[in-house]
Amino acid sequence: MNRRLAPRRKRRSSNSQPASSQVKDRGWPTMMIPSAEDLSNIIDAVASWQREGLPVQVHPGDLGWYQRFGSQALASGLRVWTRDGEIAAVGFLDETELIRMAISPDHAADETLAEAVVTDIETTLSDLLPPGTGIVESRFGPALQHTLNEAAWTPDEPWTVLHRALSDSVPPTSLRFETVEADDIADRVSVESAAFPGASLTAERWQLMAAGHAYQQARCLVGYSTDGAAVGATTVWSAGHGRPGIIEPLGVHGDHRGLGYGTEMAIGGASALRSMGASSVNVATPSSNTAAVATYRAAGMDSLGEVRDFRRP
Repeated sequence: MNRRLAPRRKRRSSNSQPASSQVKDRGWPTMMIPSAEDLSNIIDAVASWQREGLPVQVHPGDLGWYQRFGSQALASGLRVWTRDGEIAAVGFLDETELIRMAISPDHAADETLAEAVVTDIETTLSDLLPPGTGIVESRFGPALQHTLNEAAWTPDEPWTVLHRALSDSVPPTSLRFETVEADDIADRVSVESAAFPGASLTAERWQLMAAGHAYQQARCLVGYSTDGAAVGATTVWSAGHGRPGIIEPLGVHGDHRGLGYGTEMAIGGASALRSMGASSVNVATPSSNTAAVATYRAAGMDSLGEVRDFRRP
């Protein structure tokens, strides 16, 4: 689930190098700010890191959902660490004072990479992730987690991660699901607005999102009740055949809550991902949001336990 629907402030620039400079680093990892032209390669790399049995981390769908603000906004919100010329880690400045990390499984135990990431966060990115309030989401990569602990970063609020395998068929629901097409997005946008006060999704922003590389493996769904009302909407994101997918976001129209439609939307999203070849579906929500946790459990998802972000000392 998304933490917030729009950025709160304009991010300040850093002295990082553009990814398009194609620096061939050897030894110490290099942090770069990508260009919009780099996004497809970055998204493909993050997709390749999604594997069954590994902890849930930043997914191509997280990046794809943010692309509703445009390719340049997404590129500006990313930091890419390369190791020997290859993408080894991606940081996503998803909101104010937060960076969400994705780590290549090949570099999960890379202590040099972990040290470089933490050093860059505490120096080059210090204005964006200041002492006392800066947050790092690091759900995978023991080396990075260990380095953050050693640097006295402390646990932040708990999140619950939920998972459903898609090897078996998904049961039907009472809702009729329609896949959103570019020429018929009114219900998708209106449900988003009714589900999330202050929602940032507009028709124009939907088009920006749908034009993005990540959306090539995504699908927007609107759920209709038996009387034809648009009661819920979601976007589901695959990372490719045989890889875990995510639901991001999912909302129920404010006029139709309390009727079990959230659970049915989650089931419908899982069914869509299964048809797209995803191996499983994952979501993460603050543990304090007990209603969301209950909704996903009712949709057949199992809790993988709680995870905590890291807060800068």
